[in-house]
Amino acid sequence: MIPEAEFVGHDPTGKAPVPEQVTAPAAAPSPMHPLRSAAYIAASTLLSMTQGLGMNLIATNIPQIQGYLGATNTEATWLLAAYMAPNVSLSIALIKIRNQYGLRNFAELSIAVFVLVSLLHLFVSDLQSAIMIRFVAGVAAAPLSSLAFLYMLEAFTPARKMTIGICLVLTNISLASPLARLLSPALLDIGQWPGLYMFEVALALIAFGVIYVLPLTPMPRVKVIEKLDVVSYLLIAIGFGCTAIVLMTGRLYWWREASWLGVLLIIAIVTVTTAVVIELNREKPLLDIRWIASKEIVHFAGTILLFRLAVSEQSSVANNFFQNLGLQNDQISLLYIIVMLSMIVAGLCCAAVMSPERVPAIHATALIFLIIGSYMDSQSTNLTRPSNMYISQAFIAGATALFLPPAMAVGLTSALKRGPNYLLSFIIVFLSTQSLGGLLGQAAFGSFITIREKYHSNILAEHIIMSDPLVAQRTAQLADTYGRVIGDKVLLNAEGVALLSSQVTREANILAYNDAFLLIAAISLCALIALLMHVAIGGHLRSRAIPAAIQAS
Repeated sequence: MIPEAEFVGHDPTGKAPVPEQVTAPAAAPSPMHPLRSAAYIAASTLLSMTQGLGMNLIATNIPQIQGYLGATNTEATWLLAAYMAPNVSLSIALIKIRNQYGLRNFAELSIAVFVLVSLLHLFVSDLQSAIMIRFVAGVAAAPLSSLAFLYMLEAFTPARKMTIGICLVLTNISLASPLARLLSPALLDIGQWPGLYMFEVALALIAFGVIYVLPLTPMPRVKVIEKLDVVSYLLIAIGFGCTAIVLMTGRLYWWREASWLGVLLIIAIVTVTTAVVIELNREKPLLDIRWIASKEIVHFAGTILLFRLAVSEQSSVANNFFQNLGLQNDQISLLYIIVMLSMIVAGLCCAAVMSPERVPAIHATALIFLIIGSYMDSQSTNLTRPSNMYISQAFIAGATALFLPPAMAVGLTSALKRGPNYLLSFIIVFLSTQSLGGLLGQAAFGSFITIREKYHSNILAEHIIMSDPLVAQRTAQLADTYGRVIGDKVLLNAEGVALLSSQVTREANILAYNDAFLLIAAISLCALIALLMHVAIGGHLRSRAIPAAIQAS
């Protein structure tokens, strides 16, 4: 996802790309006709859904897909790892590729490749071929999110690109995950794996036509790619790809039990460090490492990374909670509809009120929503059903749509003020915190839940003593359910113990998920306190600086 690229224009001399705001023509361009503007917004939405569904249809249906492919859950997870390995870094390269080879060629070739890869999914019959195609799909899908930004921003005047445009396109991208879960049951009924991708192929073909019917405003081509750019990007791609694989599979193979996880991490550290050394010693670096390491950008990266970890509650923790209760996507469909409606409303509200001076207030509101929603979810029991989480998940969905657009606008504005060369540097910061930050959130909370489940299992098991009359009574009640088919009393009693053990495991899982929800609430509360302190201290320093400036003058 490379929103920053959408603001890249070109110097009239043709020597270097510069922000569109700087190169705006003297005469203001005539506004686009409302119907044409609506067409570009619809095209952006279509591209967002096409790319988002391609990424999420597999992630939301691993249990069903592993049966079709004859794989275990751990093996099927490699489908996600193969997709994310190239996808997390490709956006860095796409900006310069687009500037050098032309926007029109970039758009047409990107959508054509995506259509071809989508069609290949229909011929998958085993895990090995599926993993290879998912790797190619990760490459092919990377340009689509960039195109979604370009089409959305095309529909608005420059003054509204940074407010309404960013809010709408980020909301569209956020909608893809709940929409994939909502559509999955029907698509699986059509034909399992092929059923999932027949729908994506249809979307891709429609998008293919839209790209030709609605061309983007062309930009002059500029030769911006240097040889060392290729070297630096390949090193970053290897490092990010290895990190993505570790984060996707680490909690399944467990972090300290698979030595190859450590090898991948070492490769990631070495390659990224080498890229940093190269960039620090270049006259025209691909990435400005010194700016990325500045106090301002580190603060920005830490802020959005922390929030990205917190919103993992909805994308991974809450959905896995219901799966552990035995609920499938079709039984949670109304919850997904409510989540989507909440995102849309929050995104529109953010677009209506967003301005630089309101960013802290919007972020504080998002964090308050996260605290409320996560704390409500932390009170879950084995009787909790989707209807009990409608309000809490709506709060969390609203927080997701509220937080990111202002943060992106602030960071992007900071980069544009310094010049076009800082755009790519901002991209890697944003990319790292969103793509890798999302994977880090899933890995961290997944591991936390596993550890807490073992802890609660041990605590509960200490109280399961067969000499306890209540335990013996419960075991007998559970065994009676098989009394008509099992005549042997020893086997019948063993079956009762097994059923009781499964109930203990379920309760331990519920307690572990409650701990995760509570942890997210605590993280959000700490972030809110830090935000309020930062605003208060900043306001105090400004209030002291104004009299000093007046006195000096």
